[in-house]
Amino acid sequence: MARMKSKRHFRSYDPNQSTLMPPSLHDWLPKGHLAYFVRETVEALDLSAILDTYDNSRGGYPAYHPVMMTQLLAYGYCIGVRSSRKIERATHESVPFRVLAANQHPDHDTISEFRRRHAAALGGLFKQVLDMCREQGMAKLGNVAIDGTKVRANASKHKAMSYGRMKKKRDELDEIVKGWLDEAERIDAEEDKLYGKGKRGDELPEKFRDPKTRRANIEKALRELEARKKAEAEKKRAEIAEKEEKKRQKERETGRKQPGRKTNPPSEEPDDKMQYNFTDPESRIMKMGSTGSFEQCYNAQVAVDADTQVIVAADVTQQANDKKQLTPMVEQVEENTGELPEKVSVDNGYYSNDNVEAMEEKDVDAYIAAGKMKHGEKITSPRGRIPKSATTKDRMKRKLRTQKGRATYAKRKCSVEPVIGQVKDVQGFRQFLRRGLRAVQDEWRFGCAMHNLLKLFRRRNAAMA
Repeated sequence: MARMKSKRHFRSYDPNQSTLMPPSLHDWLPKGHLAYFVRETVEALDLSAILDTYDNSRGGYPAYHPVMMTQLLAYGYCIGVRSSRKIERATHESVPFRVLAANQHPDHDTISEFRRRHAAALGGLFKQVLDMCREQGMAKLGNVAIDGTKVRANASKHKAMSYGRMKKKRDELDEIVKGWLDEAERIDAEEDKLYGKGKRGDELPEKFRDPKTRRANIEKALRELEARKKAEAEKKRAEIAEKEEKKRQKERETGRKQPGRKTNPPSEEPDDKMQYNFTDPESRIMKMGSTGSFEQCYNAQVAVDADTQVIVAADVTQQANDKKQLTPMVEQVEENTGELPEKVSVDNGYYSNDNVEAMEEKDVDAYIAAGKMKHGEKITSPRGRIPKSATTKDRMKRKLRTQKGRATYAKRKCSVEPVIGQVKDVQGFRQFLRRGLRAVQDEWRFGCAMHNLLKLFRRRNAAMA
């Protein structure tokens, strides 16, 4: 029986056939690719803070070019590849990374050390990229929205211990070490009878030393918690004194006693539940808004231009609460751009009478939610004059119920919240790689700089379309 001729037809395919890549790296990717934009942008940045740290006069094997290393990190942070091991692998397996690395392959230790060594300079690129955005007419500061998000620290909550448990553990270790010392003395006495005095030293065996080291670490942690609590108490006392002075000043001006109870002085003794993490002591246990679970975190802050979603200020704090972050973020906007925003909108987590007064002093039109605003709640605009008896909080609530107030505050949800989602989901910034407050602040600012770089990239592509 004759074989039927196959009707299937495919392009020829031979995986063993030798081929040549395009002779120029510029032909490996389509025009307008993000990798090329990253390269052009990084080459336009002032990297002298990085370049000036190298001294080639000492000889030795030359380092990888800092511009190339910065490009690899920048592209990685743009697309959510932040791990130094994944970046190393990508220089072999990913065409965009191979193009940026010019077919070189720095190992993960080199990439990690470059990021650690130049953390401050990389974080400092935030302002340079923001300046580029401003030159393109982005981030005019008509309305700035501010919000915070919890980002996991590079530390497990299981490596944390409470103040109360550390005290108990220290006592337990004292008993263990004391028992070992008693045992060592008993053995010494027996051996003295057998071999005579001076035939052996009195050092503890190697296996006995670990509890002593552990006790020293716990002792250090206890001191740090006590110092932290003392510093918090001193700061709180200063705040209470300032508040009381303002209250007395108002009483002198109005001739009327101001409402409010006297605040009790803060304690300097740490609470037994106060936590210390042995992996990253500067991180804190915080409640994650997305899951409701308690994790070892930092509180990352962003100020976003509501019209363009460009980040105009970025910071990281150890405080889980946002109440004390409004003024520092507005001041950072001014520091980064040279001007204050016209309007600022923030959620209920930032509300305090002090914050309202601070924004009034800076002549910033603030829209601060003064209570939980239910989703889908029908809001009617207030009528008539503001009652003379209205408190600062009443006035802010009324302001947000006006047509202008509702329209201004509504921009917050479609500006700063999506930006946080983009940074955490698209760029994969859900956990810090560095440890320590200063290090994570630099890492967060670098990640936010790459968010702004992506905004520039999309703006250019839209203009060319």
